[in-house]
Amino acid sequence: MSQIESPRHLVTRFAPSPTGRLHIGHGWSALQAHDLARESGGRFLLRIEDTDITRCREDYTQGIYEDLHWLGLSWDGLMIQSARLPAYDAALEALKAQGLAYPCFCTRGDIAREVAASLHAPHGADGPLYPGTCRRLGGDERAQRIAAGQTHSWRLDMGAALARTSPLVWHDATAGAVPVDPDALGDLILKGKDRPASYHLAVVVDDAAQGVTDVVRGLDVFASTHAHRTLQALLGLPSPFYRHHRLVVDAQAKRLAKRAAGLSLAELRAAGWSGPDLADDLRAGRFPVGIALGED
Repeated sequence: MSQIESPRHLVTRFAPSPTGRLHIGHGWSALQAHDLARESGGRFLLRIEDTDITRCREDYTQGIYEDLHWLGLSWDGLMIQSARLPAYDAALEALKAQGLAYPCFCTRGDIAREVAASLHAPHGADGPLYPGTCRRLGGDERAQRIAAGQTHSWRLDMGAALARTSPLVWHDATAGAVPVDPDALGDLILKGKDRPASYHLAVVVDDAAQGVTDVVRGLDVFASTHAHRTLQALLGLPSPFYRHHRLVVDAQAKRLAKRAAGLSLAELRAAGWSGPDLADDLRAGRFPVGIALGED
């Protein structure tokens, strides 16, 4: 398929979550974003996505800085999501004002039971979609539950959202023009019961705030871009050009995890590896034994 030309002087970002130490796959992704910006005379930005307050740790944040410096990478701007909660609240309020966000009181168990009881539960990229239980609640019941202090998240009414927009498209370096699929993620969470902003909401707000022109990230979040393009349209935000790359996998062809022993950048550094040499190898497509690129 034809590709859409990106602007010169690209602005890219690497946006890890500090829930563990970075591994080789993170390093490979960061290098791609870094080099793309540098080759265009643009800017490479770092964003710490630390809104998962139950799992993020400051020592992991410091580890991200150490690992990137060890690889020889520098960045032109730093954003910390936990310092930007008012921006996410404002975006959520804008969606509420449009009548596109609703409170969800369901637990995971509630959702699992309803999905199991359905003979035709719709499925998206990540499995069964939220069945819309709380979307069907009346306004009075919602208000009563909130007034009673019942814990809740906030979800996007995807059907209503897409009814407010013209047919949407986003652009990927490999896939070309991709029409938004309304069934990719369903009524996604905007704000969790124990998370001040969901990944989906925060990432579109922050990409716009940082002026990101090109998003470099793994194929594992390809489907999420349908939701991101929808939120961009609803919030009046620009849509970057996307570059979803293949994932780095282990000898069993499984994507790397932060808990995988022996594959973190910190462990390689402790074992005497040279960061700049590893970076050069990764740029050339040479991976340590047992590590490779997954399928497209």
